[in-house]
Amino acid sequence: MADFPAGSAGGYVKLRLAGDDGKLAVRTYTIRAQRADALDVDFALHAETATGHAGPATDWALTVAPGAEVEAGGPGPAKPLPPGHDFYLVAGDMTALPAISVNLAALPDDARGLAVIEVMDAADAQELAKPAGVELRWLVVPQPGSQPQVLVSALREAGWPQGNVYAWAACEFSAMQALRAYLRDERGLGPDSLYISSYWKSGLTEEAHKLAKREDAEAQ
Repeated sequence: MADFPAGSAGGYVKLRLAGDDGKLAVRTYTIRAQRADALDVDFALHAETATGHAGPATDWALTVAPGAEVEAGGPGPAKPLPPGHDFYLVAGDMTALPAISVNLAALPDDARGLAVIEVMDAADAQELAKPAGVELRWLVVPQPGSQPQVLVSALREAGWPQGNVYAWAACEFSAMQALRAYLRDERGLGPDSLYISSYWKSGLTEEAHKLAKREDAEAQ
């Protein structure tokens, strides 16, 4: 941690996680908080997945002992909510919750907005630091990736806000595509008013997801 850049919360690190077989799996995690000697990284222990088994990151988190060493690359850049907008629309699932928490906490006190967040259970809802004018809505979907329309449906039901809108969304690949069709194609938000990304794709490893993202970007 001695040379790790300060102010990296909201960015990401690449963790090299060793499995029982000695193989290394590289996985991407958001930096939720940072101190001089430590980073906070949240793990979602989702053993019940679309593929029916836990991935290498969950296996590692469930079995690692205190004091074990892990290599971390990064940090990658954060994607904050830029100032100067009348209303902020935020959408994401549990993989985006750390980034959303950092971004909402950084908003000015007079900011207005709506954040819709998909979680697996009502108990996964968290107390997030945010301006009073930003509403939080928690959407319960027990099987992640099974209902890709949930986030965009929640934004549609809320109605389109007045003024200069900025939208930030990060979630599963199919949910991202649905949000992109609404926010970019239907509502006309351009690059200066929209950040959108898929953090994972149901049924795929991180490596396969990267390929899907590349193909999608080329198609766009």
